Amino acid sequence: MQPGHFPANILFVIILVGAMAFFFRTAKELYRIMRLGKSEERFDRIGERIKGVVSYVLGQQRVVREPSGWGHFLIFWGFVIITVGSIETFGVGVYHGFAYWKFLGKPLTAFLYLLQDLLCAGVVVALLVALYRRFVQKPERLRSSDQRAANLDATIIIAFILVLIVLLFGARAVEYLLAQGDPTRYFPTAAFISVAFSPLFSSLSTESLHHWYAFFWWGHTLVILGFLVYIPFSKHLHILGAIPNVFFRRFRPVGELTKMNLEDENAVSFGVGKVEEFTWKQLLDLYACTECGRCSENCPANLTGKPLSPKETIHHLKEHLKAKGKLMLAQPAAPAAEGAANPGGELERPLIGDVCLHDEIWSCTTCGNCMEHCPVFIEHIDKYVDMRRYLVLTESNFPQEVQGVFRNWETNSNPWGIGFATRGDWAKGLPVKTMAEDPNVEYLFYVGCSGSFDERGKKITTAMVKLLNQAGVSFGILGAEEKCCGETARRIGNEYLFQTMAVELAGIINGYGIKRIITTCPHGYNCLKNEYPQFDGTWEVYHHVEFLAKLVREGRLKPAQGLDKRLVFHDSCYLGRYNGLYEEPRALLRSIPGLQHFEMDRSRAKSFCCGAGGGRMWMEETLGHAKINNARTDQALTLDPDLIAVCCPFCTTMFEDGLKARNMDEKVKVYDVAELLAQTVAP
Repeated sequence: MQPGHFPANILFVIILVGAMAFFFRTAKELYRIMRLGKSEERFDRIGERIKGVVSYVLGQQRVVREPSGWGHFLIFWGFVIITVGSIETFGVGVYHGFAYWKFLGKPLTAFLYLLQDLLCAGVVVALLVALYRRFVQKPERLRSSDQRAANLDATIIIAFILVLIVLLFGARAVEYLLAQGDPTRYFPTAAFISVAFSPLFSSLSTESLHHWYAFFWWGHTLVILGFLVYIPFSKHLHILGAIPNVFFRRFRPVGELTKMNLEDENAVSFGVGKVEEFTWKQLLDLYACTECGRCSENCPANLTGKPLSPKETIHHLKEHLKAKGKLMLAQPAAPAAEGAANPGGELERPLIGDVCLHDEIWSCTTCGNCMEHCPVFIEHIDKYVDMRRYLVLTESNFPQEVQGVFRNWETNSNPWGIGFATRGDWAKGLPVKTMAEDPNVEYLFYVGCSGSFDERGKKITTAMVKLLNQAGVSFGILGAEEKCCGETARRIGNEYLFQTMAVELAGIINGYGIKRIITTCPHGYNCLKNEYPQFDGTWEVYHHVEFLAKLVREGRLKPAQGLDKRLVFHDSCYLGRYNGLYEEPRALLRSIPGLQHFEMDRSRAKSFCCGAGGGRMWMEETLGHAKINNARTDQALTLDPDLIAVCCPFCTTMFEDGLKARNMDEKVKVYDVAELLAQTVAP
């Protein structure tokens, strides 16, 4: 049946409308399932959201960070151009005389056809490379808990696109021959790849060419519509979810967790214990996942054998959401038939302990690597923390060793449980005043728990005091009045304890009218800067490397004594990925004469976590084939350093423990950047 002629055009319209109707019906159901989630405001800053779609969807900005991403770039744009060409194909299906050149003109049509040919050829190459990677190279990030299903799905999609392109080239090759000598037809020779295939059909009669054209056209059209129908049921659901997910990406700081309403009298539980208790945007995340594996490829827990793969978490949540959501939508119509309509008990299937394992949830260090490298801006960490909140606040179910830490925070406002009255004892004999003694200072030096109580942390604090005094900075401390910021309690899931501590500390700081704060801990820095505004903490907050870099830049601190040492620097997750401070510590290290600075393979945005974040500092690490801090220490030792420089007290502890585990603690030393600077500045 020739496309565009009666009755073929009627048949085509019926098939087209049927496929579109099925697609939109499925898409509508997915939308309704997503809307089962809780409300969330994501409609601000529309202009920036549109710009983000241009950069991250059309420009594939995050995708092409990796070399393999250029293949996806080709496939994406090839698919876009094929879709543009499909409009003409569908037009021909309705009326045989429809053609772009009649509307766009021959020059523009020639350019469009050339572009389609080139991109289609590029897509074929990219798809063949994709097949080679999946079935021959088998990179770790493409592995799945159900590898057979994942490979089958990927193969179906790749086969769809390859067949689509083959049929397109076939139709065009025949169309070129039919256009010769026919003034009612036009086919640009600029589409040289299509033209190059025409000799395969040049010996055929005109009637045979028409038959072949109909075969290629119908095949091409049915494959497109089949692909349309298949998308919502495949991993390529992200074609529907990615664009809106990028559009609705978060603009609040990466390091800011949401504030829970703990005074909600209607709440029967706190946190997320059921998939529908996530927000609609968190559920949209699940549709947007491309299963590219970049999150798991950079996850320190996954790379050290823990039962956590962010990709698998999102995949399992998506499958559970689709199955449960469908049943939930059907419930109002037939509540009595729940048992019959709920095979396998999907409605009662536990989110935590079944869909997501306990060890999976507790293995997360909240390092942010998953979110940093996700091309469609999925927010993994918030989901893990929301489930932890449910376990802690609703079920009182958390790792046993954390119970004592919670108690220590509650009684003495520090994780060790050391008497709170001794919090300022580290400052005895040092030239530093408390805010009670002199409130008229420019900066509060918020010391934090480690800097106040941990013997190793006190050395960093002392170095910082020396540098601030030498630069003539007007500062004071809270001393015994200082309280823990509660950052770690929040990430473990104890939102109630965190909010209690935050309200108390914010009240103390605001009581002194403080406007500017310096802190040495990236966790405290992130919390005070990005989360305390939820509790009226509207201060300027500086991390010490940020502040020290400014002092060196202004000439108020002048490193003079050289350090002839080999050094590697470790980026703190909460300083780098969470707050973008990559250059400041490096500028300080470059200012020290004699230092030979080497970068680890995983540095800056790809830095490997030390293993202490997300409360893991206070939990035993018994799972996996290696401890995260030991793995990171090994990465540093490959560069044969004399020194490992850090800018976080947690990182200091984790590296020193890692060096002891490798019997390298005598040969290699760990220093905070402030300690190195204090050793070298002119007296």
